[in-house]
Amino acid sequence: MTQYAFAFDSSRCTGCKTCELACKDYKNLDATVAYRKVYDYEGGSWDVASDGTCKTTAFVYHVSMSCNHCDNPACVRVCPTGAMHKDADTGLVSVDADKCIGCGYCHMACPYNAPKVDRVVGHSVKCDGCADRVAKGLEPICVGACPLRALSFGTVEEMSALGERAAISPLPEPSYTNPNLYILSNPDAKPADSDAGTVANPLEVM
Repeated sequence: MTQYAFAFDSSRCTGCKTCELACKDYKNLDATVAYRKVYDYEGGSWDVASDGTCKTTAFVYHVSMSCNHCDNPACVRVCPTGAMHKDADTGLVSVDADKCIGCGYCHMACPYNAPKVDRVVGHSVKCDGCADRVAKGLEPICVGACPLRALSFGTVEEMSALGERAAISPLPEPSYTNPNLYILSNPDAKPADSDAGTVANPLEVM
């Protein structure tokens, strides 16, 4: 089996959200649904020295993330009908709408908040890695849309050479599901599950 993966260069990303909007346009998503989300993570303060001079410890960086098509996807493990499944040829995780009953277990189990139950269509929805494009030898639409080339897509062997398995905040520890997202960290990046900062745009990434 070929396992496809994403890579993300967090030193390039400016948080423009072009990847997110390109995905919404290509997939014709409702305003309330996003398959790819960009987290704005920030923190720090000011330190005042004894001589009265100030030094900032403030930081901000962005993390673009969709479904990570994990080696051990929590959504697949908890799905009671087999609707959420991992493709045997590509490793991409997708939803069989005909089997999905909209129970929401996948949404509750995923540590990356990737699947959502779309009550309008009556079943769970999520990023499928643009499987239709990949089958034609094309890259996912978000990758091609990124103006700063912060996103890459390919086999896990290719992507793992571009960074480390996703382990920066605000993402959880990768050991939970072994996500197929590899990140080249920026100098300000904090380790996974760190409380050094906060997500500044929580309503955008819920």
